[in-house]
Amino acid sequence: MILEKINLPSDLTDLSLSELKTLSYEIREKLITTTSVTGGHLASSLGVVELTIALHRVFDPPKDKLVWDVGHQSYSHKLLTGRLKSFNALRQFGGISGFPKRKESVYDAFDTGHASTSISVALGMALARDLKKEPHKMIAVIGDGAISSGMAFEALNYAGQLKLDLLVVLNSNEMSISKTVGALSSYINRLITLPIYKRFRKDMKELISRLPLGKKTLKISNKFEEAIKGMIVPSIIFEELGFKYIGPIDGHNLGLLIRTLENIKSERQPVLFHIVTKKGKGYKPAEENPEWFHGTSPFEIKTGRPKNEEKRTYSNIFGEAIREMAREDKRIVAITAAMKEGCGLLQFSREFPDRFFDVGICEEHAVTMAGGMAISGLRPVVAVYSTFLQRAYDQILHDVCLQNAPVVFAIDRAGIVGEDGETHHGLFDIGYLATMPNMIITAPKDGDELVRLMKTAFSADKPFAIRYPKAALEGYESSCLPFNIGEGELLEEGKDALIITCGSMVIDTLKAVEILKKDEFSFSLINSRFIKPLDKELILSNLKPIVITVEEHSCTSGLGSQVAQLLVDKDCKVFSLGLPEKFIEHGSRQKILEIYELTPEGIAQNIRKIVRK
Repeated sequence: MILEKINLPSDLTDLSLSELKTLSYEIREKLITTTSVTGGHLASSLGVVELTIALHRVFDPPKDKLVWDVGHQSYSHKLLTGRLKSFNALRQFGGISGFPKRKESVYDAFDTGHASTSISVALGMALARDLKKEPHKMIAVIGDGAISSGMAFEALNYAGQLKLDLLVVLNSNEMSISKTVGALSSYINRLITLPIYKRFRKDMKELISRLPLGKKTLKISNKFEEAIKGMIVPSIIFEELGFKYIGPIDGHNLGLLIRTLENIKSERQPVLFHIVTKKGKGYKPAEENPEWFHGTSPFEIKTGRPKNEEKRTYSNIFGEAIREMAREDKRIVAITAAMKEGCGLLQFSREFPDRFFDVGICEEHAVTMAGGMAISGLRPVVAVYSTFLQRAYDQILHDVCLQNAPVVFAIDRAGIVGEDGETHHGLFDIGYLATMPNMIITAPKDGDELVRLMKTAFSADKPFAIRYPKAALEGYESSCLPFNIGEGELLEEGKDALIITCGSMVIDTLKAVEILKKDEFSFSLINSRFIKPLDKELILSNLKPIVITVEEHSCTSGLGSQVAQLLVDKDCKVFSLGLPEKFIEHGSRQKILEIYELTPEGIAQNIRKIVRK
């Protein structure tokens, strides 16, 4: 195998084009066989195999810096940069990350995991390079979804203004090119990147400028050139932003990619190189269903079907409940930021197409738009992963809470998400939402509470957040009756301490209390349900000298902080069990909860230590 002989990108230098093509097949086979066991972002990684080979062949990493936007498509990059032997542990606890990670390799230029950051990062690194008078190249690889974000365009605008040496590779995998246009576009772009063409263009400009009416003639010549290019390629917007536009070309034509990149390499200005690829390339199930294979669980290679039976999740129940409620209340609309499937809104989008809005990777816009809808009489629900909601901090504060706009935030993947790791765990949302006036924050312990909290949210006339984990549910029956704002639930009565918990930790804490009964301990246990406002009356009426909080959140800024603030002048000690104030590593959700002692056994052990002090 050629792949087994590749230890570093420099090993690509002496390979023929035929050997490089064979390498691309071997990489795809490795990606498929590995993710069939570990799960992962397969479709996007399959789509950039040839691009990854070409970039590592033409440029000189780690001297030249390569920044992958999001980074979920960097699996081929990992295989070509010395991580083949460790690749079978992809996304597993103690194994390599599913995203670029500087601690993992010098070839990973920046830790990424969120979309639309690559151009800003690469621009910052290019400015540092120029100030330090270093000669290396800066390359950002971004997809057509990520480039739709405002942040990406802010970076493009400033990079074009600065006119420094920066290459942005735009990978478009939502469009196709007909053979005629593709062939013509490929020919023109090979031509305009050749040194002989660049010298000819420079010489012609100098010649025309010396002629009578030279400047006017040159302006007409430039306009004509722009018009011809505009008829063939969608270059105008990038040219206006100050980038030299090259493309689009076939992103799976390895020879063409290498030749074009070799010509681009000599440029000393902002260049946007546009390629077109197919998500899931080389694996039919992924080509036919790129949405599922965007982030897949383990699957059968032959059929592409999941190995494990799909269980009902909080996301499923949310999707079912919002459809039912939307049938009764025409004011309800759903908004998401490129997370229709992940947030359980696929069926809603089909049943209520006029009331569903996928704004793309633009969380800030989604939240502010929801604020505008809310003060105009609609009841918008913003469904978003916890890790991505933090990108819209100012919009939540200024455009929702300041307006006291009744926007419902359905915060999916709150807590430990598992194998995606540090960039995706939802451990900080309570911390920043709790500081915002008018915001109500809740966490359901099961499917019934999720539905009832949704009912409560729609009956409240305030910003309302419901946070729930990436976890399966056994089944539920819902009374669909709303709660009173701030209403908690006393689950157990006892003498040794008061335990307050919420959300995903309620059931496990209840199990921990049962374990501790064997040691003849007894505890009062409250399902807080509302993190802000707390059920002050219920807590104070069950107060003990020892108060323990349990949560799947950073314990320095979550439920524990809210309880400690409530009891600051009371004669009791508050102990918080939760996740430490750090970026938590990747691994299965169950494994991470075990490590940080948030299983029934771990919770019981820590409660026992506290009460025995």
